[in-house]
Amino acid sequence: MTVTELINKNDKTAFSFEILPPLKGNNIEKVYNIIDKLIEFDPQYINITTHHSEYLDQAMPDGSVKRVNIRKRPGSVAIAASIQHKYNVTAVPHMICKGFSQEETEYALIDLNFLHVHNLLLLRGDTKRLAPEQIYPNRNEYATDLQIQVNRFNEGIAADGTTFEKNATPFAYGMACYPEIHEDAPSMEADIHYMKQKADNGAEYFVTQMFFDNEKYFSFVDKCRKAGITQPIIPGVKPIVLMSQLEVLPRIFRSSIPEELAIELHKCKTDDESKEVGVEWGIKQCKELIAHGVPSLHFYSLLATESVRRIAKEIY
Repeated sequence: MTVTELINKNDKTAFSFEILPPLKGNNIEKVYNIIDKLIEFDPQYINITTHHSEYLDQAMPDGSVKRVNIRKRPGSVAIAASIQHKYNVTAVPHMICKGFSQEETEYALIDLNFLHVHNLLLLRGDTKRLAPEQIYPNRNEYATDLQIQVNRFNEGIAADGTTFEKNATPFAYGMACYPEIHEDAPSMEADIHYMKQKADNGAEYFVTQMFFDNEKYFSFVDKCRKAGITQPIIPGVKPIVLMSQLEVLPRIFRSSIPEELAIELHKCKTDDESKEVGVEWGIKQCKELIAHGVPSLHFYSLLATESVRRIAKEIY
């Protein structure tokens, strides 16, 4: 089933969450431990992030320094297949533009098809850590370019323009959206204009960047509907767990912190206190979203598995 079929199959607000592949050298048990803590809430799908490699300066035994290319979190494709096999839950690996050539993307699509993983989340990806060597001439520059490649692959057209027998099950995919405007967008109107293009070209649903002010989400959805975007817009929820996130999250993700939440976080003396505030806010935020009939709640669980579990216990 596709993600949209999963979240629409009953009236209950669906539950899903995102995980990271373990760091290179760690085993998949770290992923399973996270899923085991959240599986009781009947996740309809689980997202797996994808990470490009990085060029790092590494000290050698002889004292010299060598520039090496390291992919710190490999294995997204294999982990997606493992999750589906072990838990019988739909896995949704991220596909990103940055740091991958069109050929590498195509090979990932081929592998995913062989493994019966046919749901994707298409993203541009982080551009900040790309080395010049990773800016391939045959790359997808934007998420809309990646969308075109996946659409063509579904039609049986390879990256080099040759044709092949198309897959029996086409890839279904969602894409990202931004209730507080993408960092590169000149305006909300421009952002929604490109979102409408993604919708018209095959995106089946959208997942928002994390936000903490529900009014911004409600306003954003209203604007999308007026622009003719009818696809589900799934709210992304991130429980705050660290004092530093009061400043870090607005700076990195452009997710504003409502004054009421900021006041409570400023009172915190420890990360444990911040975590408690984050759980309380998350419960309140999610209950309001559910009351407004959102189709699903998607949790960003990095560093926050226990908080997600506590919030889910209160709302599911």
